Amino acid sequence: MVDSLKKIIKGCLKNNKADQYKLYTHFSKKMYGVCLRYAGSYDEAQDILQEGFIKVFEKLHTFRERGSLEGWIKRIMIRTAIEKYRERIYHLSVDELHENGGHAEDNSGPEKIGLSELLNLIQMLPDQYRLVFNLSVLEGLSHKEIGEMLGITESTSRSNLSRARYILQEWIAREQKIVERAI
Repeated sequence: MVDSLKKIIKGCLKNNKADQYKLYTHFSKKMYGVCLRYAGSYDEAQDILQEGFIKVFEKLHTFRERGSLEGWIKRIMIRTAIEKYRERIYHLSVDELHENGGHAEDNSGPEKIGLSELLNLIQMLPDQYRLVFNLSVLEGLSHKEIGEMLGITESTSRSNLSRARYILQEWIAREQKIVERAI
């Protein structure tokens, strides 16, 4: 770890606001990108980021420098996003939970699409599908790990990933048809 970052961490551990601000500005842009992948909106991503950094400062004393600080902070952001999801899902009705139900059968890949367009589409997925998609595809977690994190079965995780892929493929195909008609 860079000496200046070690100095900032020491200041954060002493609740030095200037050092906390430095740590926040050093990682906030990258962590906002992580939060955005899990959030349903820009505002929600900002909320996750803020809550995540509060946890970072509260738990910084537990960081043991065995891995990267960035990876440690990223895990906190992901867990914060999952907690937000759990809070939200607790308040949803059964109808809302099954609103986008169904299973995918076609897992063929999309044609070329820009990264920002793909991230926007991922953000539009229903909450559970977005979480499972991100945890599986972007974080590389197994369905067993995802199930444990979200309190769902492995088969539900697989089904949600399959459905998320199907929805994304449908949206991408629709977008491409619109572009083709415009040309």
